[in-house]
Amino acid sequence: MTFLVILVVLFISFLVLNQALERMYQKEKIPHRATPEKIGISFEEVHIPAEKGSQLYGWWIPVSPFAPTLILVHGWGRNVERMMPYISKLRTMGYNLLAFDARNHGSSTPEKHPTVWTFAQDIRATVHFVIESNRVLSKKIGIIGLSVGGGAAIDAAGLDKQVQSVVSIGAISHPVEVMKLEFQKRHIPYFPLGWLLLKYIQMHFGLNFEHIAPINNISQAQAHIFLIHGDEDATIPLAQGKALKQAGNPERTFLWVVPGKGHSNCYTHPQFWEKVQAFLQETIPITV
Repeated sequence: MTFLVILVVLFISFLVLNQALERMYQKEKIPHRATPEKIGISFEEVHIPAEKGSQLYGWWIPVSPFAPTLILVHGWGRNVERMMPYISKLRTMGYNLLAFDARNHGSSTPEKHPTVWTFAQDIRATVHFVIESNRVLSKKIGIIGLSVGGGAAIDAAGLDKQVQSVVSIGAISHPVEVMKLEFQKRHIPYFPLGWLLLKYIQMHFGLNFEHIAPINNISQAQAHIFLIHGDEDATIPLAQGKALKQAGNPERTFLWVVPGKGHSNCYTHPQFWEKVQAFLQETIPITV
């Protein structure tokens, strides 16, 4: 009888885990509604080859073949349009820009189970696209990423030594920390349900959370990394930004805690663009 009860509990737990997992990935892809033309900036639509024959949709906004290029990465559930405020400011600084939709976002190829790691793979695809497409003569590459895109920018920099500069805004430090917070918000006990779900995800998809966690890859990056985190961020708490700073190379990793800002509005702080421009000019300067 006890054995039967255990089997029933395990079966119910399996169903609950499957349902919870599918809900995590049921976010509808939302295409952009506006383009840089809305703010008077000309651009070229590009399609970037990525993993497993997939394609990434992007906006190529050149300034000069001699200028460095910045790759712009949105966060979870967003699309290329999220980067419009960044495009508006960064273009006036003299950088070539490439903003793109990560897989399973916007107008890019679907991906059944996107993660911070698939974001990082997509970033690497855009780096190779810029360098190999003969669109630029300068090989200076920087990344500006938001939230999951910020964590992925760190992962990508840890993998690709061609990335010289990263501005990471509201970045995740570890996917498990993000999920623990989501469980807490939904009043789901971490043990046993949350713990079982994470174990199930790892086994079902062959994921290694330690391998894909930005906090474990930041020390491998040769790039200079500017971590920006709002002190009122309720989506990705400041503790994750501080943990990334602690794990990074102290000579190349910097943290700015933005007072009075949350997860999505750091760029509205009056010192934001001044600090970003100073960091970029120091790490991937425009010399022409």
